Amino acid sequence: MESRYMNVATLLTLFIIIFATTLSNSKSIVKNLPGFVGDLPFTLETGYVGVGAEDEAQVFYYFVESQRDPANDPLLLYLTGGPGTSALYPFLYQIGPLNIRVDITGWKNITLELNPISWTKAANMIFVDLPVGVGFSYARTWEGWRSSDSTLAFQSYEFLRKWFEEHPMFLKNPLYISGISYMGLLVPPITLHVYKGNEYGRQPQLNIKGYILVSPFTDRFIDANVRLEFAHRFALISDDIYESAKETCHGNYLSPDRNNKLCLYNLRRFDECVNDINFSNILDPVCDDINPKPDCTAAADIILDAWANEKEVQEALQVREGTIDVWEKTNETMSYTFGKNDTICYSYDLLSSVDDHKQLVTRNCQVLVISGDHDMVIPYVGTEKWIKSLNVPIESPWNPWYVDNQVAGYQTTYATTRYSLVYATVKGAGHSVSLYKPKEAFDLFNRWLASRTYLAY
Repeated sequence: MESRYMNVATLLTLFIIIFATTLSNSKSIVKNLPGFVGDLPFTLETGYVGVGAEDEAQVFYYFVESQRDPANDPLLLYLTGGPGTSALYPFLYQIGPLNIRVDITGWKNITLELNPISWTKAANMIFVDLPVGVGFSYARTWEGWRSSDSTLAFQSYEFLRKWFEEHPMFLKNPLYISGISYMGLLVPPITLHVYKGNEYGRQPQLNIKGYILVSPFTDRFIDANVRLEFAHRFALISDDIYESAKETCHGNYLSPDRNNKLCLYNLRRFDECVNDINFSNILDPVCDDINPKPDCTAAADIILDAWANEKEVQEALQVREGTIDVWEKTNETMSYTFGKNDTICYSYDLLSSVDDHKQLVTRNCQVLVISGDHDMVIPYVGTEKWIKSLNVPIESPWNPWYVDNQVAGYQTTYATTRYSLVYATVKGAGHSVSLYKPKEAFDLFNRWLASRTYLAY
């Protein structure tokens, strides 16, 4: 009788272990999506990877195999900005294999169509909902919901290691860590985690080759402080405002001496001039966030919220029922604005990633940095400042690059024996470069990948 109970207990324990493992790491191939006619003509996998000491953080991802040569093409981990913006946004609006469309007569008639210039035409891509509390990612414990910049960096590395354990066939593919906007703070330390993990012998060994940054937020002081200089370069403020601010504020426009009345006066003049400017792209009108037109980026919130909260959509994506209440494009409790203090669920504990960049200069590392030249959220002026601070020699000076025989932007290459950084501007693009200049952004990305020496094409 005792043996019988022991067998039952053993089987129950085994069942719990198997169930917990399945729940922590699960994946499904998605054949169809509401709004798209027919089967998806590419391989889409969605799933969860458990990270943390007890897999308390359940990280949701979208994995798309390259539509060219998945066995050999590079693999990109792509992190969305904010922090707090779901991976579904770049997946359906920027660089993913599908575009989401809405009938101009209303928000209800949502359809999906193929994106002819998706970055998945050249690479395998993992779009991931991080930190926990974003998109379809969730936590099993209260502590698991609490995150920070440093936590996010480590969890991203842990996610990768566990994802590759489930997908060993991609271990030989060249790996790049990539991200946009706020992830400029996170991508370098994540990349450094991967390099150091390999150096310490952690398994599996990842075939890390470098990282890709788009409109990267890099330093909390530099990126905000250069806005005044950027505004002057684009004639948003006059010479006299700029010169007077330079003289009275002594180069500190972000946190000036509150007793410096002349500096404060000049900064008020600056604010008055740019208050009604669309920082995402200074050429665009300011959109009405309450009742946005379909071509305004704010409309993405309404469209995505409507689509992603449909039961059949979540069933198609294999989202675990009951794990989230309402899907949101952006978790505003996490999303950062300059000067914002920590929230109950997120700590902004990284001030700069410049030191991480400098450490990566000593590795065998290839870097692509892309800036829209009309972006006032993260002006190219600040990006150029921190790149120059790396003290990497210029291999190829500032020159135009072309798409369809037209100047698409300008680029400079910095290089040492093992390290290379290509910095490129995209002419006329704003903060979300692929929204404003999708063809140019893809061409730049594709040509840069093809120029890496390990590729056969």
